Amino acid sequence: MLYVQQSLGPEEELVHVGQFHWMYTLKAIMSIVWGVVLCIVVLAGAIFVEAKSGFSLSTYGYDPMAGWIDQVRALHPAIKLGAFFMLIMGLIRFAQMMVNKVTTEIAVTTSRIVYKRGLVARHVGEMSIDRIEGVNVAQSILGRILDYGSVIVRGMGIGEVILPQIADPVAFRKAIDRARNS
Repeated sequence: MLYVQQSLGPEEELVHVGQFHWMYTLKAIMSIVWGVVLCIVVLAGAIFVEAKSGFSLSTYGYDPMAGWIDQVRALHPAIKLGAFFMLIMGLIRFAQMMVNKVTTEIAVTTSRIVYKRGLVARHVGEMSIDRIEGVNVAQSILGRILDYGSVIVRGMGIGEVILPQIADPVAFRKAIDRARNS
């Protein structure tokens, strides 16, 4: 919360801080899981195709009596590279999502809404509380059950600020209403 705290005005106070829901972290972890699953599918698929079709995908022939690890070792380097690529893509997606989570700040102050994101390059969306025309909350069925969703803040002549899925979006909307009324 460094940017928001650093940019507070002299009479400005923090009203509410938006947080990512735990479901976001679960989605990031599932990226790793899907990377591992796809890696195994590529390797097992290559071994299965080699065993059933007789088409050689190994660098030194298929041995049905060899163990699974030995069969993977015998596969062509391009297949192993493809499987490794699937694993790396899952890890990269996880890292991207976690960096996004750590470097995003969402807050309501007594005079504005702040949405800051970015690690090296900083992208800040701010809207004055008195320029807010409307606030919408978008929640799916699962979002309603687990209490997460997106908040869309429309401003007069400014456009709209679409916040990512946060925990307890209704409380965030109520914080905006409190800041508007004070």
